Amino acid sequence: MSERLTYDLQGGVATVAMDDGKTNSMNIAMLDELHGAFDQALKDNAIVILTGREGIFSSGFDLNVFGQGAAMVLRMLTLGAELAEKVLSFPMPVITACNGHALPMGAFLMLSADRRICTEGEYKIGMNEVAIGLTVPYFAIEIARQRLTPAEFNRSVSTAYMYTPHEAVLAGYSDQVVAVDKLMETAIEISEELLKLDMIAHRATKLRVRDEALKRLRSSIETELVLANVKAALGEA
Repeated sequence: MSERLTYDLQGGVATVAMDDGKTNSMNIAMLDELHGAFDQALKDNAIVILTGREGIFSSGFDLNVFGQGAAMVLRMLTLGAELAEKVLSFPMPVITACNGHALPMGAFLMLSADRRICTEGEYKIGMNEVAIGLTVPYFAIEIARQRLTPAEFNRSVSTAYMYTPHEAVLAGYSDQVVAVDKLMETAIEISEELLKLDMIAHRATKLRVRDEALKRLRSSIETELVLANVKAALGEA
């Protein structure tokens, strides 16, 4: 599909694999292409398996963009928030197959998916904003709130605790841990199981279950835009 990701449609399942040759950072180009991949999956009426490259799911938002001015930062954050919103409300099931570090925005996509798998490994999953001098965006708080356990929600968001794959299951970032060589096999098995669902019922039920979370997420995105516009008017970065 591009130099950053591939899109492979097989039997009603679209495998979207991120691989920019580096850390799969969520810069504007990557986010644009992920939006395009999910839009294509919607046209194909396909279940989505989202995965990364060996050793890395995603390093999260591209920190270099934070030095490019308020407009670029706002665009990146908005694309990320709206991608999470798209995944959270996607009409077909979404599976994340995590094969390495998953930092924001990668962790947010895991929190938004229907089924989440991680491999065994010495890597971390979580939200590290406050450890690197960033205030957690409102939209990220809402994504975390709707999936993490109450105790781990505070631990993750407020103290930037980073989880091992097994800890991530207990916290709510993931559903199961499998051997490295079983990741895609397990994802495909789950997709085959999910293909048996009545997708109309799946979509309607998903929207009922996530109704309040989606409302809070949309409100937080709009709040972020208002604050960004006020800062821009005041000449702040």
